[in-house]
Amino acid sequence: MSKAYVYVGLAGETAPGRVVQSGVYRMREGDQEWELLTNGMPDSPSVRGLAIHPQKPEIVYAGTQSGPYRSTDHGDHWEKVDVPDHGLPVWSIIYSPRDPNVMYAGYESCEIYRSEDGGERWRQIPISVRFPDVTIGPGSNSAKRILMMSASTANSDELYGAIEVGGLIRTLDGGEHWENLSHGLYMNDDLVDMHGVMASSNNPGTVFSISRAGMWSSSDHGDHWTHVNLEPLNAKGQSYCRDISEVPGDPNTIWVAAGANFQSDLGVLYRSIDAGMNWERVDTGFDAKSTMFGIAFDAHRKGRMYCAANGGQVWGSTDHGETWTAHPLPEGVNQVYSLACG
Repeated sequence: MSKAYVYVGLAGETAPGRVVQSGVYRMREGDQEWELLTNGMPDSPSVRGLAIHPQKPEIVYAGTQSGPYRSTDHGDHWEKVDVPDHGLPVWSIIYSPRDPNVMYAGYESCEIYRSEDGGERWRQIPISVRFPDVTIGPGSNSAKRILMMSASTANSDELYGAIEVGGLIRTLDGGEHWENLSHGLYMNDDLVDMHGVMASSNNPGTVFSISRAGMWSSSDHGDHWTHVNLEPLNAKGQSYCRDISEVPGDPNTIWVAAGANFQSDLGVLYRSIDAGMNWERVDTGFDAKSTMFGIAFDAHRKGRMYCAANGGQVWGSTDHGETWTAHPLPEGVNQVYSLACG
């Protein structure tokens, strides 16, 4: 088996006046040095989404402010993917769990593009949903970017999108029709500021969603939601959750990356080992000095995983997260927004 890699994408918010870092870094398995990948990338790429082909790990996609870019050699060279978009930033890229030829790219302005031939040709999926008033507040960012998508392993036509700021959307017919699932996804006067969604591969119909106000679960494809009690991290009694993922080959084990707020001096990981019924804060043995923004698993190497804090700290584990090794990014490199390994 060839050597594996871990990739980290730097970015920032697209709202005016926000600090934006740029670049995608790579580290080879067994090494300690990070490489900045630039060959074929646009100038100052803001990489908010990363995806590795589930069967061919040499193929890597990166979502940038100039659309998606693709590498077929683990990131040594990149090329712009021909998507008929409007020049909007890409925030998420996924492969269908049932067919790796089917891909989705999530954009700002609540746009999704779909490819059915491994990323060669793309078409925009029409999304016509209304967002409830609770998603819009004074001074809120109305960009409606799709931070994460999740496709059902049981039904290839069932797809979910987590929108910041806007809630959750769902299609049950491959994208021809969409519904807004946002009602009930808030605890107080917070906006429905969703950061992630994950359709369980262990229990069809079960869906988890994460936001700046915590975590929810649904057992009926998102029609109804129950708030999940995580250990609170901020004054509102909530956790700012940023990423969620099942362990490949072990769908009973789910990890969540979180912190106190968008920018905080505390980063934590939560874990469930019973398919989301119960959750615990993981004693990682390290001190994350900023909010955890990413968690990634190597689908081809059992037990190998990484996590990353927004401020530039990265850790790797080869024993399912029992012990960790620090792999800090170069000094001054921060604003981690995406993470992938394989």
